[in-house]
Parts: sequence; structure tokens; C-alpha cells
Amino acid sequence: MSVTPAGSAASQASDRVHSLRSPSWLSTSVAIIFGLLYAYDAWEAVGNLVGLNVAAGALGTSLSGFGWSVLLGGILLPLVVYVLALWIGRNLSAGPQALVLLVGWCLIAVLSLDMFVSIGLGRLIV
Repeated sequence: MSVTPAGSAASQASDRVHSLRSPSWLSTSVAIIFGLLYAYDAWEAVGNLVGLNVAAGALGTSLSGFGWSVLLGGILLPLVVYVLALWIGRNLSAGPQALVLLVGWCLIAVLSLDMFVSIGLGRLIV
């Protein structure tokens, strides 16, 4: 019967955990690819803000305070959810990290669609 010191068992378990983790370049690549998708959603929200502001100006009116808050929230939402998803997935390997970022991206799509469908564009202008 061999006796192993407690420190060596802990180091072996730590080595196994580190060997299961994906390389850092892979996790970084997943974060960058999803970052581009989240940035595209934020860019769409900027387009909505500019387009609706121009359309309201062409109608001789302007965006209401509620409209400004909804449209600015649409810009901030992808940024906040991306940072939150990165924070949640910071210690995960690339696969689960990609899953967390995908769930966040789907959440943004649902909330953005819900914002514009349930509120309606008529309530955004004065």
C-alpha cells in the first residue's frame, strides 16, 4: 500500500482540470466572434435610433422621452448582456462559454423583438 502526500493528489487533480480546459486562444476566438454578433445588434439599434429620428423629423414631430429611452435601451442592451455573459462564462471552456454567449444573444433578439412589437412605433414619437 503506497501513501501519497496530500499535496501531490491535489496537484494531480489540478493538472487534470487544466488539461480539460480548452486553449485560451479558442476561448478568446469564441468571445470575439460573439462580440461581433453583439456589436451588430448594437449597430442595428443605432440605425433604429437614427432612422426613427429622421422619420419623425420628416413628419414634423420628434421622438418622445419614452421613445428616446426605449431606443437608447436598445443600444445598451446588447452591450450589457455581452459583458454579463462574458463574466458568467469567464472560467468555462470554449464550448460552454459559447453556449452562454449564444443564450445571451438569443435573449437580446427576444427582448428587442418584444420591445418593438409590444410597444409599437407610434408610441415612440410625440
